Amino acid sequence: MIADLWWRVRLLNTDILEEEAKAGVFDAQQPTYPLLALNLRARRDNLVATIGVLERRAKSLSEAA
Repeated sequence: MIADLWWRVRLLNTDILEEEAKAGVFDAQQPTYPLLALNLRARRDNLVATIGVLERRAKSLSEAA
């Protein structure tokens, strides 16, 4: 499951780069930064946070066993 989530993060990274390239804007602080890229970044960041929680939980379970 964690490997699948990392695969999805890589897909989101690719989509973010494509949107930035289309707009020609690579700085998320710029007002012309694509809204879709901002949304994709938020999704990616949430997935990375979820992965971290799952990895910590898996580690604690394996240590307890």
